[in-house]
Amino acid sequence: MKISGAEIFIESLKKEGVKHIFGYPGGVVLNIFDRLYDNKDIQLILTRHEQGAVHAADGYARSTGKPGVALVTSGPGATNTVTGIANASMDSIPLVVFSGQVPTMLIGNDAFQEADIVGISRPCTKYNYLAKDVRDLSRIVREAFYIAMSGRPGPVLIDLPKDVTASKTEFTWPEIKIRSYNPTYEGNKWMITQAAHLIAKSKKVVILAGGGVILSGGSKELKELAEYTDIPVTMTLMGLGGFPGTHELSLGMPGMHGTYYANKAIQESDLLIAIGMRFDDRVTGKIDAFAPHAKIIHIDIDPTSIRKNVRVDIPIVGDVKRVLTVLNKVLKEEVKEQWNEVRKAWLKQIDAWRKERPLTYTYSNEVIKPQFVVEKIHELTKGDAIIATEVGQNQMWTAQFYKFDKPRTLLTSGGLGTMGYGFPAAIGAQLAHPNKLVIDIAGDGSIQMNIQELATAVINKLPVKVAILNNRYLGMVRQWQELFFSERYSHTKLDESVPDFVKIAEAYGAVGLRATKPGEVEPVLKEAFKTKRTVFMDFVVDWKEKVFPMVPPGAPIDQMLFEKPEEKAEKKLKAVK
Repeated sequence: MKISGAEIFIESLKKEGVKHIFGYPGGVVLNIFDRLYDNKDIQLILTRHEQGAVHAADGYARSTGKPGVALVTSGPGATNTVTGIANASMDSIPLVVFSGQVPTMLIGNDAFQEADIVGISRPCTKYNYLAKDVRDLSRIVREAFYIAMSGRPGPVLIDLPKDVTASKTEFTWPEIKIRSYNPTYEGNKWMITQAAHLIAKSKKVVILAGGGVILSGGSKELKELAEYTDIPVTMTLMGLGGFPGTHELSLGMPGMHGTYYANKAIQESDLLIAIGMRFDDRVTGKIDAFAPHAKIIHIDIDPTSIRKNVRVDIPIVGDVKRVLTVLNKVLKEEVKEQWNEVRKAWLKQIDAWRKERPLTYTYSNEVIKPQFVVEKIHELTKGDAIIATEVGQNQMWTAQFYKFDKPRTLLTSGGLGTMGYGFPAAIGAQLAHPNKLVIDIAGDGSIQMNIQELATAVINKLPVKVAILNNRYLGMVRQWQELFFSERYSHTKLDESVPDFVKIAEAYGAVGLRATKPGEVEPVLKEAFKTKRTVFMDFVVDWKEKVFPMVPPGAPIDQMLFEKPEEKAEKKLKAVK
């Protein structure tokens, strides 16, 4: 029996196990929306902006490990997805984005709401398709999901002309045959053996774990490697949760706003084991001065990421989980070492650095410090929550002061640094995990980027909690203006335009709460966490507070700026142990 392209679209998604789509309707996708009207197997979540739809699909994917799916119309609907697609591409998140397109005979004629989304998105997708024939549609969908999830994950876009979704053909579910695409999963055994012996010979070893650990499901294997060999672990922003943040071998995050002891350990190491990370400039600082004494082992499934930014002594292309499984086996069977003795002096040195410069902030009894809010969130949740962030100071304070012990519990925009990401991502995660506590830690600037998604959360009865660290500035940009631009605060002060977030929440049908004093922080958080509705928490924090430590731009990562305690007022120094 012949069915329409719209019906093939739905049947194909069912075959892929898709339960939720995030999207927004428009003229050229009405054939699909009409078929979704009475479909019981797939739920479409109507967002209030297409960018919100892609970010929600992204949060869904990061928190589950399954591909996120978005459906939008042509023209502006399609172009509104580009930020979300680029964000997913930078962070290797599997998405399949379906965009509507004008009928095939009108493509290239500047038809109403036509945009060349295939051309526009080509630089920021892993692959994309223009479906020209309904007979190819099921094959394209199947290939898209396979490409999005396999190898180094990433977003795939499928452009759907209106006549293709209206045309009819027999539904088939073909086998995947992509001759030019063959990711490498198994690492080279000889290279892995060489890596094992180099680990045994080296005294000052550091593991630098990235998002690839989480994407591959390799957290257990990483923990086994670190504990067996007594190697300390530092995690990139995308790698937080890939190794327990409360573990005694955890050094926290490295780089521009990383811990002093993580950066010192990298700079003084004689061997760096980089796992599922790409040596981003925020991690390396001045590239010529990065890890100057270290040999480097680099494990990554993407061969183009190896030797892209730094020299590498032992490159291992393969899936992190599979490579670490073999590496752990080789270390146990072929390398005989008393690891405690080998690492004793190194771990003692790192402990001295930890005591010399712990992660700190100056507590106040009068004004709310943003770090205090993040600490309280961690304390009250006991680390058992899914945390999304926006981008800026709120993001860095979360990375520093919330200890992520489990993978897929931090949803944040790493590579692209997308303001407005966190709230819709939290919505996607909450939909995927209805019984989990999901919190977006936001800034007053970032939250306004996609604040319209309050409607999405409220209408779908999603009890997302949003903790706004409200400092009335674009805080991270203001920090750079203060430190490097002579306090010339050009267009970063938001005082006159910061809205009443409590009233905004209430206007959308959500709950609004506010804290203006340190003593109000815990009661507000407790009230929010017990409320089974969407909640905005407005924490009016110290506008002067900056993110420290900080590596100045262009400097080596061990040349860091630290907080200079004020001479006035009584202060209590708090350290994260």
